[in-house]
Amino acid sequence: MELDRRWVSHERDGKEILGYLAVPRAASIPLSPVLVIQEIWGPDEHIQDLADRVAAAGYVALAPDLYSRGGRPEALSSARVQEFKAFLDTVPPTVWHDPKAMQESLSGRPKDEADRIKETQSVLFGPRDMAAMTMDLRSWIDFLSVHPASQGKPVGSTGYCMGGALSFQLAVLEPRLKVALVYYGQAPDEAELSRVKCPVYGFYGGQDHRITDAVPKVQAKMREHGKIFEAQIYEDAGHAFFNDTRRSYDVLAARDAWARTLAHFNRYLS
Repeated sequence: MELDRRWVSHERDGKEILGYLAVPRAASIPLSPVLVIQEIWGPDEHIQDLADRVAAAGYVALAPDLYSRGGRPEALSSARVQEFKAFLDTVPPTVWHDPKAMQESLSGRPKDEADRIKETQSVLFGPRDMAAMTMDLRSWIDFLSVHPASQGKPVGSTGYCMGGALSFQLAVLEPRLKVALVYYGQAPDEAELSRVKCPVYGFYGGQDHRITDAVPKVQAKMREHGKIFEAQIYEDAGHAFFNDTRRSYDVLAARDAWARTLAHFNRYLS
């Protein structure tokens, strides 16, 4: 399918925010929009590809750049993030959050490269203003609600890792959201689950214990509050199993999750 792809800008509280928009070129009617919410890396080529896939399935897809508000810091430029990801592919995941192990892994690299990687790591893995990011996402729903390609149509969201957590949080705060998909993202605090406003469907790796071990409790709490929450756990898969640019990719889990994703969108966004 031919798609119109472009970066678009929007404004919230006087500051510009950017997003990657993909629209089926042949569509002659407004289509339901889907927010495709980034991993920690930003709306990189993988996230843009996912937005293209969502659009090719018959939706308007928008992948917000949640680091763009007020201007992206140099440490989060595309080139710097790619450099950092390439480094992470050379070390075990246990090294990622271990400062001593990170320092040892960087010791054989040129100082300027090591300094860049450490700075990018500090920004990416440091504190994030998730509340501001959620407000940006809600502002993008404002944008989509009046855009000619999606005006007046029901809205859905899908998010990955950090974006999965934001997709779930959006389900708490945004009454216009009709369905939220969560790929290996953390759930909101228990106190917030009673305020979930739409069905939520989660996809998790069985080996991703940091995230997946909490799912049964989330299921029980959502059931207690009369909310729709279904979790698909792929026992042999790990974190980020859907990212086909990473060594964590699990083709069988990803294939099944994609089919279910389209089924959920078709059910709630038709």
